Amino acid sequence: MERPVTGDRATGDGTDGPAGADGTDPALAVTSFGPASDAHAVLAIHGITANGRSWDTVAALLPARRILAPDLRGRARSNALPGPYGLRRHAEDLAAVLEADGGGARTILGHSMGAFVAVALAAARPDLVARLVLVDGGFPLALPPGVSPDDLDIAALLGPAAQRLSMEFRDEEAYLDFWRIHPAFARDWSRAIETYARHDLDGSAPHLRSSTVAAAMLQDGGELYGPDWYLDALRGLRMPVTVLRAPRGLLDADPLYAPGALERFRPLVSQLRIVEVPDVNHYTILFAERGAARVAAEVDARP
Repeated sequence: MERPVTGDRATGDGTDGPAGADGTDPALAVTSFGPASDAHAVLAIHGITANGRSWDTVAALLPARRILAPDLRGRARSNALPGPYGLRRHAEDLAAVLEADGGGARTILGHSMGAFVAVALAAARPDLVARLVLVDGGFPLALPPGVSPDDLDIAALLGPAAQRLSMEFRDEEAYLDFWRIHPAFARDWSRAIETYARHDLDGSAPHLRSSTVAAAMLQDGGELYGPDWYLDALRGLRMPVTVLRAPRGLLDADPLYAPGALERFRPLVSQLRIVEVPDVNHYTILFAERGAARVAAEVDARP
């Protein structure tokens, strides 16, 4: 029998299901993919303005795997949960999800900012983490030339993904049209992207908005450039760590990590394994089957 997980659930095909309620503090909403099983579920952690439906394509390639994909605090069905936010707050929330799922070490999968949360979780609760699979994230980003951490404009760096947080959309189709012309998705539109986008919407027509809380994006984004506590977290990792790198970035152009940039973290994480994924950008490494297949293969790989 599948162990209970607090928060919104979904059926094995990733569609929304009934919410759990146990009288405790509000929990993260969670989408569950795969069969009911007593085996430890993979935990899949989404990016900075994303949601748990980011993992639909990967989950479809792992039909025998149970995968828990929460909406992080301040996003999608968890957007009513209050701040403060931050990587360590998300790690606490996810530890509660895993404890509710029976505890035990399992594969932790994280994309973009979610990869940073995975590292924070592994540092705080190594008993819950057998190995880390980090997808185009998890290692401190390089600051733009001439910019200090205090001067960072997270919204400008994220581009359209952040701009949409201040926009209203007259209906769902208008919101889908916004994503259809996004440079990262222009040649890779799919049903999975549409499902992901619909899951993000909040409000009612003609005043639909993205569900992501801007304050959550800003607080979380400020921790992606290597504060001391995070470097210590990387240094303390003892489980296997794999990172998959996309050769193109958020706008299908410059990558998040330049070629060779991840090598400089080996002194911190000696067991680091780096996998180059060809012909994908920061998003299509998850949403396009050619990228998702490489991610799924790493999830299924034995350390």
